[in-house]
Amino acid sequence: MVLLDQIKYELGQYKEPMEDLGRALAREEKDARIAEIEGLMNQPGFWEDSKTSASLMKEMKSLKGDIERFDKINTSFEDLNTLLQMAEEENDEELAQEVEDEFASFKTAYDDYRVSTLLSGEFDNLDAILSLNAGAGGTESCDWASMLYRMYCRWAERHGFKYEVLDYREGEEAGIKSVTIQITGENAYGLLKSEKGVHRLVRISPFNAAGKRQTSFVSCDVMPDIEEDLDIEIADDDIRIDTYRSSGAGGQHINKTSSAIRITHIPTGIVVQCQNERSQFQNKDKAMQMLKSQLYLRKKEEQAQAMADIRGEVTEIGWGNQIRSYVMQPYTLVKDTRTGCEVGNVGAVLDGDIDAFINEYLKWINKNTK
Repeated sequence: MVLLDQIKYELGQYKEPMEDLGRALAREEKDARIAEIEGLMNQPGFWEDSKTSASLMKEMKSLKGDIERFDKINTSFEDLNTLLQMAEEENDEELAQEVEDEFASFKTAYDDYRVSTLLSGEFDNLDAILSLNAGAGGTESCDWASMLYRMYCRWAERHGFKYEVLDYREGEEAGIKSVTIQITGENAYGLLKSEKGVHRLVRISPFNAAGKRQTSFVSCDVMPDIEEDLDIEIADDDIRIDTYRSSGAGGQHINKTSSAIRITHIPTGIVVQCQNERSQFQNKDKAMQMLKSQLYLRKKEEQAQAMADIRGEVTEIGWGNQIRSYVMQPYTLVKDTRTGCEVGNVGAVLDGDIDAFINEYLKWINKNTK
């Protein structure tokens, strides 16, 4: 059968890449580290240090997950070869269709696993803190910010990640002026670093009585949630701390006290905000942690240009600076200006289906940093 001959040829092209993935897995090193952590778990007092034990358990889960994912795709590859051989021998059309379906599933699993191997940056395995800020476009941009906020929340849900709002400022008429969320999950930062930049929306404005097309912009900033105590000194004179009332959903505590904290780092202009904790002191601690993370990234960039993909240039939120355009009229298309990745189903993308853009970015950044 012509179909089986084609699949046989294409499947043969995966032999060497699969061997490369097996070598890159470094199974022996991972098994040794897993055994080491399991040994530590059996030592007295291991669970008394909750922070260390949680970190080690997370590491072990990640190591085991890497091995299990590779074993699963490798087994699929071997089974597919066997199934292909059976289909050729029996010349069975129904079996040939099964081979075609299994091959399609294998290719998807392979691509997903291949992309996961690209997440080897210093901070890629950490949780992410994502901030959205409405830019040029007024009320329309605030509405666009709320659409992006929903998109990232839906993406997190699709991946089984948790998210928590750290700061929320409503727009004057509609939507969101700015929002900061913490997204917790394996490799959250490594995946979401692709989203940093200006996002552009083109649509018929629901806020324009004349029904004209409107272009709106929102900036997205993404940084890793670095929990360790960073060696970053911040002088008191270099920061301005403002308190304000929390806004948005949050129970009875919200809007009753000025517990929300905004910290401005005067030398760099970096601004961080937090309002989700129960006290002003807790909000200040979290905001300081975020500021230290931002300054640490900036310091790393200055020391090595190879780290520039972690935090790009701060650009104006407007024309010419977008990383991705979402067009809803006169046609529907979402296009990433860096990778050229295009998706015609805007609704699916805004419902959180952004993995195609993330995957293409990881391949693109890996190719361009070699």
